[in-house]
Amino acid sequence: MATLSDLADELVTDVDGLMLFSPSSGHYKRYSELDDGADVIVISQENDLNADTHVKLPLKFDDIQTRLRYGIEGAMDHGIVNDGDVVACSATVFGDDADSLVRLRVDDRMRSGVYALFADSRADPGVIRSVFEVAIELGKKGQKGKPVGALFVVGDAGKVMNKSRPLSYNPFEKSHVHVGDPIVNVMLKEFSRLDGAFVISDGGKIVSAYRYLEPSAEGVDIPKGLGARHMAGGAITRDTNATSIVLSESDGLVRAFKAGQLTLELDPEDY
Repeated sequence: MATLSDLADELVTDVDGLMLFSPSSGHYKRYSELDDGADVIVISQENDLNADTHVKLPLKFDDIQTRLRYGIEGAMDHGIVNDGDVVACSATVFGDDADSLVRLRVDDRMRSGVYALFADSRADPGVIRSVFEVAIELGKKGQKGKPVGALFVVGDAGKVMNKSRPLSYNPFEKSHVHVGDPIVNVMLKEFSRLDGAFVISDGGKIVSAYRYLEPSAEGVDIPKGLGARHMAGGAITRDTNATSIVLSESDGLVRAFKAGQLTLELDPEDY
């Protein structure tokens, strides 16, 4: 009859990599000295342990499933793990020490583009997440049950303002409100009904609403069927260091653009 130890061994047998999520120095030392062929990968916000193989988590994810998902996606983006690899993930859920072990098979379908959106944008990752989640919620609920489109341009706000013009009075002109505040997020959802883009600074200050973006569309390649909102969102990121997050009114998908390229396409219901 199998023992509990036998069953636990199955979690780590023949794995290609061991992922340690924010390990203590002692925890990392014990596992880094293993000699069974598995790569040890540290997943954390900072590489304080000087690990040989490290994946930076752009944000603190309290939810364990989200933490694992973005840790694995980051490792995939960096070419550390690949489709078909089997990894064991050691993480802390309830206390200060590692108390959970999960065995997963890496699948290309885990690559959503969200990790790169948070990790590789000029703006603060927390700002990107707040704006992204506003777009996701709008995509799920719409405005009064009706689909709505929206365009958020995040980061490099000075250049974005220079390459755009106002469509109407800017309700945020003399304000100092920031995304992430629940009340402010409600305001963003309400103003999304109207034309124009939101411009948001690297640090999350809402600089303007109702902006008409005026970059040239030349050289910007967007999927067929997408309109002016997506073209403007893609083009402004080619001419600035901003990130655009676009909610499509027609198909309900959330898309992100960086450096003039489409980098993410996601159904809000799948997030």
